[in-house]
Amino acid sequence: AALAVVEPTGSGLGGGGFWLLHRAEDGLQVMVDGRERAPLSARPDMYLDLNGEVVPGLSQDGALAAGIPGEPAALAHIAERYGRLPLARSLAPAIRYAREGFPVDEKLQRAIAGRRAALAASPAAAAVFLPDGVPPRVGSLLVQGELARTLSRLAEEGADGFYRGATADALVDGVRGAGGIWSKKDLRSYRVVERTPLVLDYRNLRIVTAPLPSSGGMVLGIALNVLAGYDWARLTSADRQHVTVEALRRAFRDRAEHMGDPDFVPAPLQLLSPGYASGLRAGIRLDKATPSRSLTAAMLRDGEEGGNTTHFSVLDAEGNRVAATLSINLPLGSGFMPPGTGVLLNNEMDDFAIRPQTPNAYGLVGGVANAVAPGKRMLSSMSPTFVETPARVAILGTPGGSRIISMVLGAVLAFADGAGAGALVTQPRLHHQYLPDEVVYEDGALSDTDQEALIQRGHRLRRSEPYGNMQAIVWERTRGRIEAASDPRGIGQAQTQVGQAAPPGAAVGR
Repeated sequence: AALAVVEPTGSGLGGGGFWLLHRAEDGLQVMVDGRERAPLSARPDMYLDLNGEVVPGLSQDGALAAGIPGEPAALAHIAERYGRLPLARSLAPAIRYAREGFPVDEKLQRAIAGRRAALAASPAAAAVFLPDGVPPRVGSLLVQGELARTLSRLAEEGADGFYRGATADALVDGVRGAGGIWSKKDLRSYRVVERTPLVLDYRNLRIVTAPLPSSGGMVLGIALNVLAGYDWARLTSADRQHVTVEALRRAFRDRAEHMGDPDFVPAPLQLLSPGYASGLRAGIRLDKATPSRSLTAAMLRDGEEGGNTTHFSVLDAEGNRVAATLSINLPLGSGFMPPGTGVLLNNEMDDFAIRPQTPNAYGLVGGVANAVAPGKRMLSSMSPTFVETPARVAILGTPGGSRIISMVLGAVLAFADGAGAGALVTQPRLHHQYLPDEVVYEDGALSDTDQEALIQRGHRLRRSEPYGNMQAIVWERTRGRIEAASDPRGIGQAQTQVGQAAPPGAAVGR
């Protein structure tokens, strides 16, 4: 809730998320799905013109881009069902930060400048984020009085304080007044869904991760199943990078073709079978890249960096743990704020396939399985994950748009080789998502020798600025030790308390 106030670039009450929970006393593992969903008046062609062409920006900026938020309902649900503290006490710091303000940092100032046009189009948002028509100065206080009042209603009334009553009226009136299609029924009918996590096996690891409508677990499982068929220790460095890229290429292809909201489209769990992975592996040559066009044809476009969204990992003294990834999609979401609410709305509708094989803001393509439909949850890449062995547990996740999944994959592979939390969050990153057909890599991810080897095999390489903001905890439970680490690429923080058999820890990313 506090991040929803001080990190409006990545999360907020106007967005949603996935909370992966482990309860130590009985081993319960559950994912609380607070993902946004499409308004009940949504249509598959709502972002197309009369000629069937995509209207630029319509699914990304303004009121029509916003799905029905899930974060307020999820906060209330988790407090009631799993929390020790009442919701009002948990929300108190967030209310204080909104009412009294917090100092603007350079990251927030840059994000506001980058989304200036969208924010300026919303008078309520401009009043908060563009005082005097320009982004606030670094170090100045950002006060959000209307958001404090909205949070206070949530604290006093629970979910009804957001989805009914004065807040709901203001949300709907503001959205409809700006050309959106929300209704009071959209808000009243929103429900959190508890889902059974996906459980994957790789080498000696048990991986508990997000199920659909997060594509993260499915894509991770397909890729790991493909990689499990290789003798990892015998592969050269270039071979490892090559087969990882080829596994991701095929897993993201399956994401585009088969994955969507499991309440609307049957979950294609057959994609996680060893036999299916064997078939994918048979099509991979060690000496040659597979052109994505040869797997299936689709439109190509470069994706954006995906530095927004947020993640936190928590472990307490009893062994209860949380991995949670929250988002409003692009930085500052849709840029639209309904007057009188202080709530910056998401633009998660862009995560639908607004037209088959048309890339979204992250370059991801999709088809019928992820088409817009009334009340449907859009596909996500958020991938909160636990990785377990009898001796060790990792709690991890990251922001990063479509690159979330490859970052989590890299962390799983590193954890399998014995890496600690610090290494998981700092290791250089490599990514491929089927389309665009390119290997994106950070400095240090590929040696000069590996780069040459991959180019010789037909891969197209593109060096990237640093991306992601992984937050990880590694608990050495047989030794009673813990390491928590926050990605140095971001401005988060890791905290631990020592001297206990199972010391608590947290890693929070901003």
